[in-house]
Amino acid sequence: MHHPASSAADLRARWPLPATEALRDELIEAYAHPERGYHDTTHLSEVLDRLDELAEQGTDYPRLAVVLAAWFHDGIYDGERDAEERSAHWAESALVGHVEPAVVAEVARLVRLTETHTPDDGDAAGCALSDADLAILAAPRDRYDEYVATVRQEFAHLDDEVFRAGRAAVLGSLGEKTTLFHTRWAREQWEAAARANLERELDGLLAVDAQQVG
Repeated sequence: MHHPASSAADLRARWPLPATEALRDELIEAYAHPERGYHDTTHLSEVLDRLDELAEQGTDYPRLAVVLAAWFHDGIYDGERDAEERSAHWAESALVGHVEPAVVAEVARLVRLTETHTPDDGDAAGCALSDADLAILAAPRDRYDEYVATVRQEFAHLDDEVFRAGRAAVLGSLGEKTTLFHTRWAREQWEAAARANLERELDGLLAVDAQQVG
């Protein structure tokens, strides 16, 4: 179901900075690392797709900074808590001299924001990137179930009980948000499907725990 080679080829054409192909290829190589589960080239491609969709549907955001932030947001992903921070540092060092300093700073800010997905309502760039990153929650059932399986793969070092508890906590905190999405289009088109997916997954986790207790 994942096709890293073909999606890597597709991704090359979507890189927004001419004459920085080495950086582009370094990022693609990071996302294509064989130990990645969910946070791979498919995820990056889907985030870029959702940003395109938001733009096509009238969501206004600073295109270059947000697209670059999408490329860098999981540039480093190894299960450690500070991965977003290290990804932001990568952007801060790698982009110098290729874009304006203000764009470098904005890309790093947006990458850091993907740790919490809590942009201010007036933060057009943050709202667009956060929504595109979380859009997987609204995916059709088969893609959502594949996403859940690849998340489990990334936490293969945890036993089932520990993983279920952690995952249930994540789903619970997401479910407590007033809204998962921040742009008009995402709220209208993705919110209900995402809530249904989260509820279905959480019910499944709790059912397993109930069986084990019983």
